[in-house]
Amino acid sequence: MVTTATILHADLDAFYASVEQLLDPALSGKPIAVGGGVVLAASYEARAFGVRGGMPGRQAQELCPQLIFVDGHFKEYQRLGDAAISVIGDFTPLVERISIDEAFADVAGCTHLFGSPSDIAKAIRARVRSELGLPISIGVARTKHLAKIASQVAKPDGLVVVDPAIELSFLHHLPVELMWGVGPVTKARLAEIGVLTIGQLATTPGRSLEGLLGPAAGEKLAALAWNRDARTIRTSHRARSAGAQSAIGRKPAEEGVVRPTLLHLADQALYRAKLAGRNRVEIESDAQGQVARAEIRIEKS
Repeated sequence: MVTTATILHADLDAFYASVEQLLDPALSGKPIAVGGGVVLAASYEARAFGVRGGMPGRQAQELCPQLIFVDGHFKEYQRLGDAAISVIGDFTPLVERISIDEAFADVAGCTHLFGSPSDIAKAIRARVRSELGLPISIGVARTKHLAKIASQVAKPDGLVVVDPAIELSFLHHLPVELMWGVGPVTKARLAEIGVLTIGQLATTPGRSLEGLLGPAAGEKLAALAWNRDARTIRTSHRARSAGAQSAIGRKPAEEGVVRPTLLHLADQALYRAKLAGRNRVEIESDAQGQVARAEIRIEKS
């Protein structure tokens, strides 16, 4: 078992909104939302008012009357996301990119060159800030799951290193929704049985979790609550499908909301397909009820 904290999870902060503020300095420090009919991303200044991604634009404007809506510059997002991941790759070849703006890295084999994992994380953050002008948060831990949680705790624009000697005390007081696999539905189900923190989840009988969430999900979450995560960095793996989705509000779908949202989602899905190393793709998109969906079926190349 790995006994040292050498796994990094790096995540660009409020990425789309941060890029827009970088492209237009007049937006710096102001509450902005990328999108129109639906919020695709919100700056931290907008989040302070309760504005969130997936929220209808009208609701966001009501929460924050001074909110500024901007169109997305998706080519810039890809360019800057690629550049940030490239900075990480300058320190270690063991990089697993999981989205346009975040990646895992294992730095165990390069500490003799660049210093401790904490030193490497600091250097990555400094370079991304100085070379790209963007904030990035990094978590450092013994496992991928804990590193990702640490990066969330580090936000915005911070660094959290979890010493293996205190990892459970660090983990168990945190809200359960920070865990991988705990979305709004699972969070609500766990709240029904009084489970609000990861520590409470860790001490919940396995049968109760399996009955509530199903055997597979219950077993997985129970393991993660004790930081049992054997996954290693995967530098290359080929997916058979890629997708992205976003809530578009409770009202009937309207073209002015759906079209830009689907274009954005198709862009995300296509990008993920390219990361999987596939060139021949077929795009399918639809909007039904409260969810817009874009899926790319990938053929073997």
